[in-house]
Amino acid sequence: MFLTDTHTHLYYETEEEKQALLFQRCFENNIDRLFLPNVDISSIAKIDDLVRKYPDNCFAMAGLHPCEVKEGYKEVLKEIHQSIAGRKIYAIGEIGIDLYWDKTTLGIQQDAFYEQIKWAKALKLPIVIHCREAFDEVFEVLEAEKGEDLRGILHCFTGNLEQAQRTIELGFYLGIGGVVTYKKAGLDEVLSHIDLEHLVLETDSPYLAPVPYRGKPNESSYLVYIAQKVADIYHIPVEKVAEVTTANSIKIFNV
Repeated sequence: MFLTDTHTHLYYETEEEKQALLFQRCFENNIDRLFLPNVDISSIAKIDDLVRKYPDNCFAMAGLHPCEVKEGYKEVLKEIHQSIAGRKIYAIGEIGIDLYWDKTTLGIQQDAFYEQIKWAKALKLPIVIHCREAFDEVFEVLEAEKGEDLRGILHCFTGNLEQAQRTIELGFYLGIGGVVTYKKAGLDEVLSHIDLEHLVLETDSPYLAPVPYRGKPNESSYLVYIAQKVADIYHIPVEKVAEVTTANSIKIFNV
């Protein structure tokens, strides 16, 4: 059995010894594939450093996180886009819309989202979407851009059944993380109506740690708790969850 974490910010840990231990715990728990979403200019070098250290395990993305879309964002986008030429990336992400922190930036968030979708289409890459309190706004963009050349993952999916089905109809997979282990989240009920073929697993470490580590810093090795919860929901062995979700990640990222 081996698992794939389709969304982890392991590069936030820059202390060598602690970083090495994070990876050691991943490998001990059969988490061998780690996809690293970019958030801003400064994270590019950190991601590339991990890819150099773990070339068989770490896979880079490039993108500007919606919470980082601020004044001067066009220059930031230009710099991130220019960085792609000399690197191997597997997705444009994480990109999208976040209205939890600041609703006043919706217009420029939408503009950045559209721009980065253009990159993905030109490069024939999937996108990895951040969506927080913005399902309608994200769906509006995806409906406008939908087609065979638009695909990817709706990261950290926490929506209802209707939103899940709409995401799937648009050609996207649902990224399932630690929230699925939270008793009152209701995500287990939603997933009971969704086929496993539409899911991938993620941690979003160091955020959203699953039970029994809720409220503490998350790490990719905790993906085993998410996988086990998903196995419990579907009443299947965790090995089957690992097999199907990793196969889905291979389809998405082509690696």
